[in-house]
Amino acid sequence: MSYLEYQVKYVPSGLRKVLHLNWAVILLLTAVSSIGFLMLFSVAGGSMTPWAEPQIKRFALGMVLMLSIAMVPIWFWRNMAGVAYLGSLALLLAVEFFGSVGMGAQRWIDLGFMRLQPSELTKVTLVMILAAYYDWLDVRKVSRPLWVIVPLLLILIPTMLVLKQPDLGTAILLVTGGGIVMFIAGVSWYYFAGVIALGVGAVTAVLKFRGTEWQFLKDYQYRRIDTFLDPSSDPLGAGYHITQSKIALGSGGWTGRGFMQGTQSRLNFLPEKHTDFIFTTLAEEFGFIGAISLLTLYAMIVFFCVVSAMKNKDRFASLLTLGIAATFFLFFAVNMSMVMGLAPVVGVPLPLVSYGGSAMLVLLAAFGLVQSAHVHRPR
Repeated sequence: MSYLEYQVKYVPSGLRKVLHLNWAVILLLTAVSSIGFLMLFSVAGGSMTPWAEPQIKRFALGMVLMLSIAMVPIWFWRNMAGVAYLGSLALLLAVEFFGSVGMGAQRWIDLGFMRLQPSELTKVTLVMILAAYYDWLDVRKVSRPLWVIVPLLLILIPTMLVLKQPDLGTAILLVTGGGIVMFIAGVSWYYFAGVIALGVGAVTAVLKFRGTEWQFLKDYQYRRIDTFLDPSSDPLGAGYHITQSKIALGSGGWTGRGFMQGTQSRLNFLPEKHTDFIFTTLAEEFGFIGAISLLTLYAMIVFFCVVSAMKNKDRFASLLTLGIAATFFLFFAVNMSMVMGLAPVVGVPLPLVSYGGSAMLVLLAAFGLVQSAHVHRPR
């Protein structure tokens, strides 16, 4: 009797699903999150509060959520894609009327026990609806103009709502993530060339209309662009964040100063050290070796997701897995580029490492969808 025949005959279906989970991804997610707990403990001066302990509890809840989602057949999530997308749009609209304000932006809904950031949820539901759309659409129609307009609208509607909050970083992730799903689905190169041309025109317009009544961005967002181009122009003002970040990165050297020995974070020179700039704390304390180790773990998560998608014969499941993997990649790529001065500071957290309840729960739920696709793939 073969191993597969033994499973079918003797192993209960629920247990069989557990055995078919992509355990490599689960272990890697746990490893990355554990690094996050360690760094949050460090930036709090060796205390589990106020960041590490809540983050651990959210991770435990997120793992339960991920495994629960994984046990549900993938066809159910395909059927729920439209409902999930519309629900996330409704939450984005609710932010406009009932959202709480923090650091000059209105992005959260206060639920009492936690603050929900609907834009985090939208990153996942957008991938779901696009994957469901291209699963439904005949592959011969993928590049026809009429059928390209629909996914563009699906991307632009939540993007415009997020920009109103304002949240430029999430808006960029939505457009880029949605574009990647369209590309993977087989949309013609010509459309992407047109989008790139429009992007160049948009950047030109953004810079040209600065200081006029037609100004596209907020003043602080323009300052971020100035800081990206020349951080030394205002080292104590708009350039302070990135200047201190580069000092922390450089002071870590190859092996770092040691756990809880980073001067930039310990002496509070490093801003937002528990959220957007937590990677620089890691690099200062554990050096290049620690930073590259974390990057390797991230890359392995993406790799195992891509392998799972390539082996999956279900079009929706494959597109969903690749879309979530691409979104996850954008998360850490943008954050790391931002804190190293390779991209403007746009407020994107480091996935599973930065402090944040909504981001962690939504991301683990997204990997629950990846697990569902993996468990229920045709065998």
